[in-house]
Parts: sequence; C-alpha cells; structure tokens
Amino acid sequence: MGRGKIEIKKIENDTNRQVTYSKRRTGIVKKARELTVLCDAQVSLIMFSNTGKLSEYISPSTTKKKVYELYQKVAEVDLWDTEYERMQKELKEHKQTNMKLRKEIGKRIGECLDDLSFDELRSLEQDLDESVKAVRDRKYHTLNTQTETYRKKIRNLQETHTHLARECESRGEDPYFEEYEALMAMTNGGAHFVSYGLQPGQPDHQDIDGHNFYNLRLS
Repeated sequence: MGRGKIEIKKIENDTNRQVTYSKRRTGIVKKARELTVLCDAQVSLIMFSNTGKLSEYISPSTTKKKVYELYQKVAEVDLWDTEYERMQKELKEHKQTNMKLRKEIGKRIGECLDDLSFDELRSLEQDLDESVKAVRDRKYHTLNTQTETYRKKIRNLQETHTHLARECESRGEDPYFEEYEALMAMTNGGAHFVSYGLQPGQPDHQDIDGHNFYNLRLS
C-alpha cells in the first residue's frame, strides 16, 4: 500500500515541527544544488525558521550581491530604498538626541544659560544641588570604606606583632632587645642617634609605648 497523503497544515507539536523543518530544509538545499549543476542556474535560497535561525544557499558561480542586483533589475524594484529611508530616519533621531544631550551638558557646566527662564534656572540649580549631594555622599562612603580597611590592616599587624612577641617570650628570648636602626636620620650638629633596648635607670632613658630605650649619641 502506498503512503497516505499528508495534510498541509501547521504542525502544532513544537518538537515535530522543528524536526520536519530540518528534514525538509535539507531536501530543499539538495534540490537547489542539483538545479545549479544540471541547469547551470543561478540559485539563491534564503530560509528562516520560526526561531529566526537563518539557512541559505548561493550558487558557487554567483554572489549575494550579484543575485540582488539581478533581481532588482529584472523585477524593477529597489530593495534598498526602504532600508535606506529607515537608516536616514534613525540617523536623524540620533542627531537630535545628541544635540539635546550636548545642550544639557552645556547647562551643567555653565554654558547656554542666556535663553533660560527663571523657573528653568531654578530647576537646573536644584538638579545640580542633588548631583553635588550624591557625589558628596559617595565620597564619604568611599572614605569610610577605605578607613575601615586601613583599621583592619592595622589590627591584623598588631595581632601578628603580639603573636610573634609571645613566641619569642616562650623561647626565653627578649623580643625588645634587638637593635633598632633609625627609620629616619636625625641630624643635630652632625650627631646621630641609635636606640637600644636596655634597662631603665640608665642615662637618657626613655619609655616609649611601654618599652625601655636608651639613646646612645654617636659622633
């Protein structure tokens, strides 16, 4: 028995519809290739699925541009008129938007104010005040965030210092007995100072942050 005739109507099932499209698209492209070879025809085939996916076939002996130009010539239509008009309209709209934005920017830097009314100037002033407030709030937020970050770094350094000092003490070492080189050269008549962690009660003894130091003058 022969195959029954398939009724041509939309396939409601999405999966079946996509499978059918893929199979028939392959068949159409195959026929287009055969027509190109057998008849030396210039074939241009363009298809879009219901999801907008493009499928196309162009004869190897031609190009899209040649096919479009030949179609326009034979059909006496201009495929680009509508598109050109649309692009010109979009360009005009973009130019108007750009000009409007330039004027707004000019107002905010004190330009183009002569033609503004009192109410417009007052409205502009309010907008600028709100902008300044937003910038100031953001500045303080950034400052507070950076300050808190620095505080955390300092706390971490203090904890590390305390941990190292305790390790030294656990080994019976004096963590403050090591020689400290001066971080900044202090000159006073050519004299320099070097600090040593010696015991209190000695000449020139200083107590700095709970630690005992002795200033030794070097000539």
